[in-house]
Parts: sequence; structure tokens; C-alpha cells
Amino acid sequence: MERTPALGANRETGPETDSLLNGASYLASLQDSREVYIYGDRVKDVTGHPAFRNSCRSIARLYDALHDPKHRDTLTAIDRSGHRTHKFFKPSYSAQELSEARDAIVTWARLSYGFMGRTPDYKAAFMASMAAEPEFYAPFDENARKWYTRYSSQCLFLNHVLINPPVDRNRPVHEVGDVFVHVVKERDDGIVVSGAKMLATGSVITHATFVAQNSATTLDKEKAKDFALVFIAPMDTPGAKLLCRPSYEGNARSPFDHPLSSRFDENDAVMVFDNAFIPWENVLVYRDPERANSFYGHSRFVNRYNLQSSSRLIVKLDLMVGLFARGIETNGTDAFRGVQAALGEILGWRNVICALNAAMCLDPEEAPGGTVVPKQEYAYTMRLFGSQCWPSVRSIFEKFLAGSLLVAPSSYEDLLNPDLKPLLEKYYRGSSSSAEQRIKLFKLIWDAIGTEFGARHELYEINYSGNQEQIRIDLLNGARRNGILDRCIALTEQCMSEYDLDGWKNSTWIWDK
Repeated sequence: MERTPALGANRETGPETDSLLNGASYLASLQDSREVYIYGDRVKDVTGHPAFRNSCRSIARLYDALHDPKHRDTLTAIDRSGHRTHKFFKPSYSAQELSEARDAIVTWARLSYGFMGRTPDYKAAFMASMAAEPEFYAPFDENARKWYTRYSSQCLFLNHVLINPPVDRNRPVHEVGDVFVHVVKERDDGIVVSGAKMLATGSVITHATFVAQNSATTLDKEKAKDFALVFIAPMDTPGAKLLCRPSYEGNARSPFDHPLSSRFDENDAVMVFDNAFIPWENVLVYRDPERANSFYGHSRFVNRYNLQSSSRLIVKLDLMVGLFARGIETNGTDAFRGVQAALGEILGWRNVICALNAAMCLDPEEAPGGTVVPKQEYAYTMRLFGSQCWPSVRSIFEKFLAGSLLVAPSSYEDLLNPDLKPLLEKYYRGSSSSAEQRIKLFKLIWDAIGTEFGARHELYEINYSGNQEQIRIDLLNGARRNGILDRCIALTEQCMSEYDLDGWKNSTWIWDK
């Protein structure tokens, strides 16, 4: 493959290419030898299995949208190497390009109402930035260039596994070799790795997984070399196995009863590497603790993934605002002062996320290769408020819709029963809607917040960006690095310097002893 210059370089692009997957080719690409296990069985074809088939098709809709004339100009553009790609899959070189990338993220997110977070554009937060500074990965910099080209030109679907399983966390990483991912053998053509990683969200329906350490882990520079790895593993890598949690999609009774979980379930899994072979061309960092510890910051992943996550969260909050407004109208409580205040609070959360999202686009910081990324302090602040937002919104629903959330028949089948239909029409009607419409609305609300799927989404949003202390410590350390904390302390010192025990130190103010 031809070496791709750093994307900040000025160059004439060659002929434009368009190799973007569509829905059909995406579904076909998943029919490989990947090892996926659920309920004790190995899944032969994830695109046809009841646990995954509709989530596959929800992603396929995203790929079809890339070719839809209604969305094509919003979603795609030509990158500097001449490939048509999703606008967030390529590096951005201006606030305008960041804003356009955000619009592309939102367009995709609206196709799942914000309830699929690890869509193909999520990993673009890392992969696009990797292209801007491939030299960081030397001697594997050519791998970085090639993977960016392969990834962006097709809009491949990557997931990631960064977190070590919750086993022996009171010990340093290098002492838990029976569980954590590490190299067990080096070969002429690559490395053999073993160990487990979590949380492989959506991994079952992706093309490859990106493996590294998360920002809360620090590897010992001498003792942890075998654990200091960053690599990409296609999902059909021999020895790679996915052990899935229960499928909310598979447990859904019908679209009417479970309109979200029946099609937007991103199954979470533990990924096990059992003497899995990783060829050198898929390696980015090898036995280099210093680089493995610092890649998180160099990749600008935190800066960019918070743009993707906040754009998606805006769509999700738009839906929740609409659901709450419809719910209180149906209950006949929409004129109550306290209920109106609750709707206003949900809108306030929505507007906070919108404001942070806008700041990340319009006031970016410079990054390698002439690119720009969302400013670090805005990204870190989004991590903080994003983890607080969803539990607050869910709590408002539970407090103000209260028992209405539970007053729904067991299934759509009750509405089809001629003996029950008159009773339902009388006792389940809404203040402004039929019984069927009221039940339909509250089934949707319950799937968003009350089912296993809904409960998982609260857990997901709370812990999406890491443990709660780390979110705040990263924000503090960022303020130390970029001088914000020093400026705040300097302002405090300035204020205190204007007076002492004798009074004011200049004549601007008056004080009579």
C-alpha cells in the first residue's frame, strides 16, 4: 500500500475514491469465523441470531445513509488522501470542519434516537487523530497510516477494549498475568497474546477491536513491558473469543412492547485472547510502557470522543424531552407548576450539553499535523456533566410520571384480545389520547428508563467515561497542565494583595478605621 503523507501536509490529491460500505456489504462482512458465545452456544451467524440481528440492521441503516442523497452531503466528504469518508472519520482542520463533523454524528445518532453510542463513528475519535501524528507510533508508524486509510476509506466499524477485568485490582498490572492481556510469545511475523479485556460494547457486530490500556492505568516502566501493548485485532482473529451478557434484543417480546431494546441493544462482552496471534502490521505499540501510558493523550481520543458522545447525547435528550412532555400531557398534569419545572430541568440538562458541544466545535485547540480538536477543558467538563446528566433525567421521569410508568398491560397481545379491549379503552385511555396511544407512549418511556435495557443505559452513561474519581482528577490535571489552575490561583492572590491589616493598599476604596 502506498505510504500516505501526514494529513496536514499540502499535497495534490489523486483521483477520488468511494469504497464506503453500504448496508448489505456491512451485513455480509460480519459473516466470518468470529467466536461469539451467548447462552452456552457459539453463534454461527450474528446477522441472523435473535440476540443480534436487529442491532446489525440498525447499523446497516447507518451505512445505507452514507449513500442516501438526502444525507450524503451532510455525512460524507473527501479527505486529504482522496477518499470519500464520514466527516468525523477524517481529521478536522478548522472549527467549521469540526462543526460539520458534529452534524454528521448527529445525523447518524438520530437514526437510533441516541440509544446506540458505540456506532462506527465513535472509534473515529481515535482513528482519525492517529493519522495526524503517525510518527508517535514509530517504529509502527506505517501501520498507523495504513490502518487509517483502510478504516476511513470504508468507514469500518471498530470497537475498543481498554479496561482490565475487575480482578486483583489491588495489585499492579504486571502481577496479574493470569487475567490481563500481555504478550506470551514473539514470532518473526507477529506476537501471541493472552488475557481478557472489557467492556467490549457492541463488539459482536464490529469488524475489529482496538486494544490498549485506559487512562486510569499506569504501567511500570521496567516490570510491565509485556503488558505495554496497543494493537488492532480483526473480530475473526483465531483465539479471540467474545463472552456476551444476556441479550435485551433477544428478550424483547415485540416492537410495540420494546421499541428501543428490540433494535438498539449494543451487547456488552468480555473479550478473551487465548494465545491469539497478532501480525506485526496490526501492532501500534509493543513492549513500550512509556508510550503505552502516554498514547491516550497523544491520540487526542478524549478530546474527540466527547464530541461524538455529546452529539449523541443531545439527540437522546431531545427524545427524553419529547417523551416527558407527551407523558405529562397524557396524564393531564402538564399545567401543574411543579411538573412544568421538572420539564424545564430536563431542558436545562439538554441545553448544558448543547452548549458544551458547541464550545468544543467553535473554540478548538491546535493538534498535530495542522489539525484541530475540541479543547481539552471542554472535553473533560463534558465527561463530568455527561455522567451526571442521565441519572438526573431518569430520576425526574420516575418522580413525576411515578405509577404511570407501571400502569401498562403486559403485552401488545392484550390490546388484540376482544374481551380486554373495551376495558383497556375505558381505563387506560390518556387525557388527550386513546388507550392504545397512551400504552404505546408509556411502553416506549419504560423501555428507555425501566427495562433491563433502560437500566443498562443509566449504568452506561454514568460510567461511560471512566470511574468517577478519574473523571474529576483528569479535569484537575488538565487544568494544571494548561495553566487554568495557575490563573485561578493568581486571581485569588491578586484579590488578597489589595488589602492587609492596615486596610486598602490603594486609594480606590474608602475605609474609616
